[in-house]
Formats: sequence, structure tokens, C-alpha cells
Amino acid sequence: MKTSTKVWLIVFIVSAVGAALLSNSIFSGIMIGTEIYFNFSALAYVGIVFFAIALVSGTVLYIRFLKRQNFNGMLFFLTVPITILFAVAVYFMSTINTYQSAELEFVRAVLNVSADNNNNYLWVILLTIIYLVFIFISFYIVCRPIKKIEKAVYRLSDGRVRDDIQIGGNKQFETIEVGLNKINENYKKSENLIKKTNLEYEKFIPKQFLKFFGKNSILELELGNQVQREITALFCDVRNSTAMSRSLSLEENFNYINSYLNIVSPIIRKHGGYVDKYLGDGILAVFIKPESAIECSINIVKAVENKNKDEKTPSMEVGISIHTGEVVFGVVGEEERKSLTIISDNVNLASKMEEINKYFGSKIVFSKRTLNNLKINYPLSYRYIGSLTLDDKEYMSMFECLDCYSKQKRDNLEKTKTIFEQAVRQFNLGKFCTAKDNFEKVLKTARDDKVSYMYFNKCETTLCGEAPLRLK
Repeated sequence: MKTSTKVWLIVFIVSAVGAALLSNSIFSGIMIGTEIYFNFSALAYVGIVFFAIALVSGTVLYIRFLKRQNFNGMLFFLTVPITILFAVAVYFMSTINTYQSAELEFVRAVLNVSADNNNNYLWVILLTIIYLVFIFISFYIVCRPIKKIEKAVYRLSDGRVRDDIQIGGNKQFETIEVGLNKINENYKKSENLIKKTNLEYEKFIPKQFLKFFGKNSILELELGNQVQREITALFCDVRNSTAMSRSLSLEENFNYINSYLNIVSPIIRKHGGYVDKYLGDGILAVFIKPESAIECSINIVKAVENKNKDEKTPSMEVGISIHTGEVVFGVVGEEERKSLTIISDNVNLASKMEEINKYFGSKIVFSKRTLNNLKINYPLSYRYIGSLTLDDKEYMSMFECLDCYSKQKRDNLEKTKTIFEQAVRQFNLGKFCTAKDNFEKVLKTARDDKVSYMYFNKCETTLCGEAPLRLK
């Protein structure tokens, strides 16, 4: 029993005993004749106070008693006393005309009841209405927690998690409230776990990949799902990483690669792309817009250069190739082991373009199809670096992005762009002497033009009897 309940019980006992002891003083102060009037003594007033305190404390104890009962016990102890009181009142009103006393004469006069008018039955009807209204209100208040339980259960069944559930009511409902809040808490934990799991899934399976299929969850993907889209593939690679890894321990190698990935990956996401694969020290990223891929590649080169200046870790140099084309996004494998992947020769071309990019020592190269898909008047500084063979059957026109270089180098390459592109075309036509002279002119203005150096050296070796340039 709670301490407050004990206090109320003591108050009730003391006040009830006091009211009982002083009851004669109270009743003797009530004068009934042709009219009723009061002539209370000091003790009668004390008795009235005791009676009022006993009534209040008894009501509090009664309510607390009801709250400690089960629902069926609560209804029983709530309705039975009221029903008994109602039955007594109805019986009294039905037989009021059969009793004779001064007090009853006064009551009949007040209620306007007599053997002639039978108004006592009207009072019986009024008592019945009051009883029914009281029962209705009592049942409404007592059953209100059930309505709250219904709403809470309905909400939980739909997985709608909110703040703590409050039911109220007696002890049994408190137990139900505790149980529902435990379920609610489990829902919250499950929901948070699902959110964390989905966030982790997105680190392995990008959200954009699911959007290509029109799906919201990996659970909706099935083996064999595929969709064809035109995308721009970006292949980024660290130069000379193999040679550098030999001078580092295994842990240093991992830290080195991760430091590079922590720079590149956020930039890819910032420009609306996503990483499809980590290929050791390489990254294959996918973009919907070719402009985004170009801007991303420029920012990657600049970010890596800034890292080389700021940190004491081994410096790195990246090469990026970009190609636009049709690819197939699909779910491959078997039921026990599925994988999301891109299947297309266009992705392989981006990887092969990076080999050529590395051969020339340039930073960023992109294909003609990527150039054709850029917006009209898109601000981009670039130059044609040749129609180079990727195999014995196919030629691909490639372009070098100049915006990733310093302003001085970019200006020099822009000045020599026309003569450089003429030299490249002459080289492709087999006019090696003329091409060599033009490349030499370019190098006089742009001494750090690695592509021109490669072409110049190739012209010399070709003129000495070697086969023309053919990169595979």
C-alpha cells in the first residue's frame, strides 16, 4: 500500500469515528416541522467537518480501491453499490405513502407526493434516468482506456512508432500500458535497426542503382532483373601504386588506399554520381549527366593535388577516363549469391581509355560520344588527342580535358591547340615528318606537354623503322 493511501486511510478512520461520535449533535440540530431549519451547536459543526472530511477521504480511498481492481472487479464494485442505492431509493419512493411520521410528511410535502397524485412514480422515473445517466458516464470513463488501447494496437499493427503510449485507468490497464510500451520500444529499436541496416546497404548497393529499376529496397530486386540506360562511366586510377606499395607495409597500404578513396568517393556523390565498384586502387563511377562526370573529374584532380601539398603521406597522381554509352544494369548470379553489376562494352572502353591516358601521362581524357552529349555551349577547355585504336577493328576519338591544369599550363596548351591537333591528324595519316615538326613547335611553347612529348618520340622511332602507334 502506498504511503499516501495509508495517510488517507488514517484520515478517513479518524474523521469517520469523529463524525459517528458527534452524529447525535448533528441530528439534534436539525429541526423538522412545517419547515426545516438548523440550530447547530459548536460540537455539531465539528461533527459536520468530520463528516465532510470522511466523505472526501472515503471517496479518494474508494477510487484508489477501484483502480487496484481488475477491469471486471472495477465494474462490479462501481456498479453494485450504486445499484443497491438506486434500488433502495426506488423502493422508498414506491412505498413512501405507506409510512407515517412527521419527517416523512415533510419529505412528501417537499417532493409534492401524496396518495392522490402518485407523483412518487414520477420521482421513480427520474431516479431511473439519473441512474442510467450515471451508469453511462461511469462506464464511459472506466472504458476509456480500452479505446486508447484500441488506437495504440491499431497504430502498432501498422508499424507507426510514436512516443510513449499512455493508457491510464486501473492497475490492470497499467500492466497493459507497460506491455504496449515495451512493444512500442521494440518497434523503435527495430525501426532504428532497419534504418541503420538500409544505410549500410546503401554503402554496398547505391540508392541510385535501385532507382534505375524503380525499386525502393533491395528486397524488391530479383535475379535476372535488368534495365538498359545511357550513362557516363568514369574510371579513376592511381598511377604507380604498385611500385609505391612495395615500400609500404600492408597496414600502410590499406591506409594509403583508403585516404585516396576518402577523397574521391565524397566528390563523386557530391556531383550526383555513385561508385559502382572499388577496383583496388581504381574506382568505377556512374553518372547520368556527362557534365557531372567532367566537373567531378576536375575536382578530383584538384583535391588530390591539394592532399599532396598538405599531408606527409606519399603523394599520389590520378588518371581519369570518361566514356558515355548504353549499359545494362542487372542482377546476376544465382539464388544463394546475387550481385548487382553493369554489363557493357562501353564500361570496358572507359577502362581501356585509362590505359591510353596513362601512356600519355595526361590527367583526364574523354570520348567523342561524351563530348557530343554535353550541353550546347558547355564551358570546357579541351583538345583532340587522336583517333587511337582500342583493338584491330575499332577507332575511338579521344579528347583531353585542360581545365584540370594550372592556369599557365592551360593557357599554353590553348595557344598550341590548333597546331597540336593538326600534328595529331598528320600522325594518324602517316605524315610523321610533318607531325614531328609541329609537335616540336608545340613543345617550344608548352614544354611540360607530356602528350606532345609522347607523340614526338613516337614520330622519331617510327621514322627509324618502327610500326605506327597502336595502343591496345
